[in-house]
Amino acid sequence: MIRYVLMALVLLLLAFTPLSCQREQFRVGAKKFTESVILGEIITYLARGTGLEVPRVQELGGTRLLFSALCQGDIDVYAEYTGTIREEILAGQDVQDAAHMRQILHGQGIGMTEPLGFNNTYALAMKKDVAGQHSIRRISDLTRHPDLTLGFGHEFVDRQDGWRNLRKHYGLSQSEVKGMDHDLAYRQLDVGAVDVIDAYTTDAKVKQYDLLLLEDDRDYFPRYSAIFLFRLELEHSAPRLVEALRQLSGRIDDQTMAGLNARVELSRVAENRVAAEFLQDAFGLDVDVQQETAGARILRHTVEHLDLVRQSLLPAVLCAVPLGVLAAKQRGLGQGVLAVVGVIQTIPSLALLVILMPLIHWLGLSSIGQGSITAVVALFLYSLLPIVRNTFTGLHDISPQIHESAKALGLPALARLRLVELPLASRTILAGIKTAAVLNVGFATLGALIGAGGYGQPILRGIRLNDTSLILQGAIPAAVLAIATQGLFELAERFWVPKGLRLAARSIKT
Repeated sequence: MIRYVLMALVLLLLAFTPLSCQREQFRVGAKKFTESVILGEIITYLARGTGLEVPRVQELGGTRLLFSALCQGDIDVYAEYTGTIREEILAGQDVQDAAHMRQILHGQGIGMTEPLGFNNTYALAMKKDVAGQHSIRRISDLTRHPDLTLGFGHEFVDRQDGWRNLRKHYGLSQSEVKGMDHDLAYRQLDVGAVDVIDAYTTDAKVKQYDLLLLEDDRDYFPRYSAIFLFRLELEHSAPRLVEALRQLSGRIDDQTMAGLNARVELSRVAENRVAAEFLQDAFGLDVDVQQETAGARILRHTVEHLDLVRQSLLPAVLCAVPLGVLAAKQRGLGQGVLAVVGVIQTIPSLALLVILMPLIHWLGLSSIGQGSITAVVALFLYSLLPIVRNTFTGLHDISPQIHESAKALGLPALARLRLVELPLASRTILAGIKTAAVLNVGFATLGALIGAGGYGQPILRGIRLNDTSLILQGAIPAAVLAIATQGLFELAERFWVPKGLRLAARSIKT
C-alpha cells in the first residue's frame, strides 16, 4: 500500500509543480482573425511602452468569449466593433447612439474609446465569374437564385446581425447553408464548394481571391467602427496606456487597415512586426521587435503542450483508476459511473470549454490563456473514460476461481485488491492509461481555442493565414509526441505489469 501512496504523491507533484513563476500584470485579447490580432499587437507594444508586463496576445474565440473574458477580468483590453456591440453584445437593450452604448458599457465596468477611423462591416462575397454568370451585383439579386449554396462562419450564422435576420430582411430562400470556420470559407469558395460567403470589408482575402462584395442595397448591415474596449479600472492602474489607446482614435482609415491585413496575409509578415512598423510610421515610436525562429516556436509550443498534458492526465489517472475499481466492485453504482464518463466524452470540445469557463472563473482560477485551468479540466474530463472503462474491464474479467482462491487464503478485501486483482488487471489498466494519454495529446490542441497555447496555436494560426508550414509546425510535433507517448508506455509496461503476465501475453500472441 505504501508503494501506491508514494506513486500517487509523485504523480500529484509532477502534475501541479508550476513551471514558471512569471507574474502577468496585463493581458491583451484578440479574436481569431488577422485584423484583431494586429490591433492586439498594437495594444501590446503601447502597454509595454508604459512599463507594463504583457505576455503574448491571447487569441480567443468569438465575440461572446472575448467580452465575457473582459468582464471577468481574464483580459484587460481588446479591439471590438460598434456594430457588433450594438447587435450582439448589447442585443435587446435598444442602444440609441454611441453615447448610450458607452453609458451601458460603463455600468458593466467597461470603457470604450472613440472609433479608430475605419469601418470593417460585414458583406456577402462571391467569385466574380460566378456572380457574372448569374448577373448578381446586390444582395437582393440572390432572391432570384435559391439554388446557390451559402457558406458562412459559425459566428455569422448565430449572430443577431448575421444570417437569420439577413434572410428575413432580404426575403432570401436559400435552403443549403453550410456553417464552417470563417478562414476555411474562403478556400471553400475558391474551389467551388460554396457560392456565397460572409466577408469583412477590410479583409485582405477579398483582394487575394479577387472576390466581388455584393452591394447591401437594403442597408441591413450597420456601421462596424473599430474601437477598443477596456476595463475601467485601467484608468486608475494604467492611465498612460488608456491615454495612448485614445490617441489612436481616428488614426487608422479603411485603406490603412486593409494594407496592414494584406501585409500579414499576402506578404507573410508577422503580425507583431506589422504592428511595430505602423506605430513607428504613425507615431514615431521605436519598437523592439523580437523575431522568433521556427525552432524556438516549436520548442515553446512543446513545453506548453506538455504542461497541459501533465496537469490533466496525471490527476485523471489518480481519479479514474479508483472510479474503475468502484465501478467493478459496486455494479449498480458502476453503471452510473460508466454512463457519466461516457456522456462527458460526447460533449463537443468548444461547448465543454464554454460551460467550464464561468465555473472556473467563479472559483477564482485562471479560465483562459496560458495556464488556463479551463483547458486542463476539460482535458482531465476527456481522459477519464478510457481509464475508468479499462480498469473496470480488467477487474471484471478476472477469473472467479482466482477470487475464490484468494478468499480461501484468508486475504481481506483490500489485500485481495492490492496483491491479486490490481496486478492481474494491470495490463488492461495500463492500456487504458496509454489510450487516454494519446487522446490527451491530441485533444490538448483544442486548448488553443481559449489561448492556452500548445501545438493547437500554430495550427489555428496556419488555418487563419492559409499557411501550410505553420499548420505542419503544430500537426507534425503533435503526431510525433503521440507516437513517443505510446512508446513510453510500452516501456512502462515492463515496470508496471508483472513479468508472468507479460510472458503469458507473448505466448498467447505466438
